[in-house]
Amino acid sequence: MNIQPVAFDHPDAVKLNDRVQLEYAERYGDEGDATPLDAAMFKPPYGLYLIAYDDAGTPLATGGWRAMDQNGEGYSDGDAEIKRMYVTPEARGLGLARRILAALEADAREAGRTRMVLETGTKQPEAIALYTSTAYEPCPKFGYYRDTPLSLCFAKPLR
Repeated sequence: MNIQPVAFDHPDAVKLNDRVQLEYAERYGDEGDATPLDAAMFKPPYGLYLIAYDDAGTPLATGGWRAMDQNGEGYSDGDAEIKRMYVTPEARGLGLARRILAALEADAREAGRTRMVLETGTKQPEAIALYTSTAYEPCPKFGYYRDTPLSLCFAKPLR
């Protein structure tokens, strides 16, 4: 496996994003995650977007972080927010999500961010298990879905 930084609007990133959006739509019975995102949010040093490829060059997993600071959506100064963590069904169980998450945390720490935050949902037990097993703890809700009952928010200090 090879994990590479790519632009959020790279064709492989778009392909994987479309797949995760379909999965969100199926799980939640809606249109997927409507959080406004754009490629500029993931450009270093204010973010990073990663894709894991197999030896044949097939994109299998993705994840990114973007810098967030205190605003009306409940973020705190120094936050780095995880977005679009996803592993294709055929690659689940290979440890790719853990590898991507660790790389994102290290990069955000190096960029001077002090806390990693993320929002997931009650219908994503695999995500909840990943985050809680890697020292993320529940935190006050923030972000686009902060007023949604199905939303769960987690945080982990980076220092």
